[in-house]
Amino acid sequence: NDLHLKYNTLVNTLIAQLNDEPAPCPREGLCFADGRRRVDYVLVYHCKKRHSQSHHSIVSNGNLPSHKLAEVELEAGLPSGPGEVEKALIREEFERGLQEEGLEIERDKGVLRFTRLHVPWSVLSREAELLKIKVPTKRTYELKEKTGLAGAISSFWEKLNQPFQPGVPELVNPRTRVLEILRRTACTQTCQTMGITSLLAKGVYDSAFPLHDVSYLCVSQLLHEEWANYGVCFKYQPADLIRKYFGEQIGLYFTWLGVYTQLLIPASAMGIAVFIYGWLTVDTNVPSQEMCDKRLNFTMCPLCDSVCDYWQLSSMCSTARASYLFDNHATVAFAIFMSLWAAVFLEHWKRRQRCLQHRWDLTGIDEEEDELRPAYEDFLLQKREKKNKKTKKKEEFASESLTWKDRLPGYCINVSSILLMVGVTFSAVFGVILYRIIVFAVMSMNPDHEAKANVRVTVTTTAVIINLLVVLVLDEIYGAVAVWITELEIPRTEAAFEEHLILKAFLLKSMNAFAPVFYVAFFKGRFAGRPGDYVYVFQDFRMEECAPAGCLIEVCIQLGMIMLGKQLIQNNVFEIAIPKLKKMYRTYKEEKEGGEKKKDKDPNRPRHRWDLDYELEPYEGLSPEYMEMIIQYGFVTLFVASFPLAPLFALLNNVIEIRLDAAKFVTEIRRPDAVREKEIGIWHNILSGISKFAVITNAFVISFTSEFIPRMVYQYLYSETGTMHGFTDHTLAYFNTSNFKPGTAPNSTRFDRELRICRFA
Repeated sequence: NDLHLKYNTLVNTLIAQLNDEPAPCPREGLCFADGRRRVDYVLVYHCKKRHSQSHHSIVSNGNLPSHKLAEVELEAGLPSGPGEVEKALIREEFERGLQEEGLEIERDKGVLRFTRLHVPWSVLSREAELLKIKVPTKRTYELKEKTGLAGAISSFWEKLNQPFQPGVPELVNPRTRVLEILRRTACTQTCQTMGITSLLAKGVYDSAFPLHDVSYLCVSQLLHEEWANYGVCFKYQPADLIRKYFGEQIGLYFTWLGVYTQLLIPASAMGIAVFIYGWLTVDTNVPSQEMCDKRLNFTMCPLCDSVCDYWQLSSMCSTARASYLFDNHATVAFAIFMSLWAAVFLEHWKRRQRCLQHRWDLTGIDEEEDELRPAYEDFLLQKREKKNKKTKKKEEFASESLTWKDRLPGYCINVSSILLMVGVTFSAVFGVILYRIIVFAVMSMNPDHEAKANVRVTVTTTAVIINLLVVLVLDEIYGAVAVWITELEIPRTEAAFEEHLILKAFLLKSMNAFAPVFYVAFFKGRFAGRPGDYVYVFQDFRMEECAPAGCLIEVCIQLGMIMLGKQLIQNNVFEIAIPKLKKMYRTYKEEKEGGEKKKDKDPNRPRHRWDLDYELEPYEGLSPEYMEMIIQYGFVTLFVASFPLAPLFALLNNVIEIRLDAAKFVTEIRRPDAVREKEIGIWHNILSGISKFAVITNAFVISFTSEFIPRMVYQYLYSETGTMHGFTDHTLAYFNTSNFKPGTAPNSTRFDRELRICRFA
């Protein structure tokens, strides 16, 4: 019976699609009470009342109830107060305007009320004309299979890309444009408000959203399985399916994420090749062999004053070998490759974006002015009222706008807040530096020589973990601060608000994520001084130094742990755990406060789709999703010369990220409104800036942090044999132990007390 029902639904859908008619309404709780008209949009609000029977009150065009909606809101029960009365009147006028636009309405009675909207086919056609939506004049399906070598290559490429494509089903119904009607419907009698956005901001409605359509999943799967048995192969394009279900904005995001992930494959392969090359040639690397050779007897100067002893350079053998795995001759070639890769990625995405614009008919979108933000309208209204009180003359609301004097306080707070956050970031980095210096000095007092040998590794690892925790905490704080200071600017439109918010959030979050890595890569060990003339912090603790093999291995550890930690904890665990915890808390709160609501609910009433969707998390935009990937792109490109495996870890993360995002959009959040956008906007400019800055940072890493240039200079200018033999001795300076300042020489030593010379890097 279920298969027969699905088959009938499929046949009816295909017939309607071929006749260019709307598909019949599915039966999975997506219809009006008559079972025929489809629910295209839902408005939700709470009504304070004690008693109510949960039944439908059908309201179609021209068939208003005899009683006024305001009186319905104030049925027998708790008094609502003048605020609720005004909201009821606003809702009445707004919904009357929707009906005048041609929409059909169905309402619930109860504490939690759902106002369901249906858009007839005639209204859809009219909106399509207004929005200039083009439709194909001929249906074309790729029924012809490719054969031969081209077919084999095409099949192999599709199988290779399959893990990176989200399994979003194809839609068979056109997406309605009801949001455009909701945005332009005004309430001019009860309040000076334009559109659903302002009503949501004023609390007239709690939420507004389209419904998830799970019936499409069954129809699409049945279509694919049944027709595949007859040898008909449809080439499903995931980007097209996502666009049909969620709209162009989200379709562009998933397409961009797919392109980025696919191009990480060659970068990952190249990074693995660099690592394997280092692993295969580490035993033939002369500088590493010299550092590990105990017979050379390089006695190094103490790492701290008084309590630290002299030490043998051979104790750093494992660090030197590990550093060579990432810092070898292939690293420079890889850095050049990644610079070209970033340019190719941007150009490839621009080409892909142009193709999508043509295929999705986005090239003709007019650059229309967005609607004013509710906060902007409220500020203008307050400004007009103040001006009218002074001049005692009414002026037109639409003719006014904010001046620089109106925005000056917000700009001042913006600048001061950003400077404060920059100071907080630098303070956090400095705090971790102090932790490393102090803990290193304390652990060096340990009489256990084996414990002393691992001091540097222990301090570095624990400091990176602390850095990671600080980055995660400050990331959340900076996100909230960015929203707050952007609100103070009072942007005119939502597009301006989004752009300003993205710039501030990226500035703060990127600085927070990359500042610790920048310090280790370019500043650590540069100001430590030398034996007999060290630089001290608080007059007691010596400034930290790099290992004799250089700071590159520490940059690698810092970058790897922060990158992996952010991906595993913030990007993946938070995306899974936080929505679940919010849902559990919401359920617990409803059960705790459910006395009145449980009486209002009818236990026999079925759970409709709008009930289930209302329990999901509201959609908060794509900025958090883009921000995760942009910060990851920075880790992949900015310091890839110090950590060639970064593209590989990014690739593995993105394979999971695509699936998590797809599951989250379908099962964890309410269905977003379809938004038509031509491009990814300001994110492309940020990507371009990161790619250009990455060329500079990788050049600096190779020049100042890596040992590549010192090795080349020694081999071709100073080596007598033209080889790397003697490089370690050449890079170590001599220090006469008699020149130690009083109180800084080792108190006790395992070495000869008559030792006169120690070495330092």
